[in-house]
Amino acid sequence: MSKSIRVDEETHAALSALKREDETYDDILSRLLEERREAVVEGAGLWEESDAATAAREARERSKRSIGQ
Repeated sequence: MSKSIRVDEETHAALSALKREDETYDDILSRLLEERREAVVEGAGLWEESDAATAAREARERSKRSIGQ
């Protein structure tokens, strides 16, 4: 089953610029979503065995305290 979605002219132009010659708009959206999924998977565990996660949590807490939350 197919669905229609509305996009504004700017979004359509951006998708058209990214679209490969042999792709449909469905193809481009599927490709972009897959690339996004792959990027998330590749990024998983990057902070493992480092203190970056702890430092980020501490910075977040400091930020929250500074605005009174």
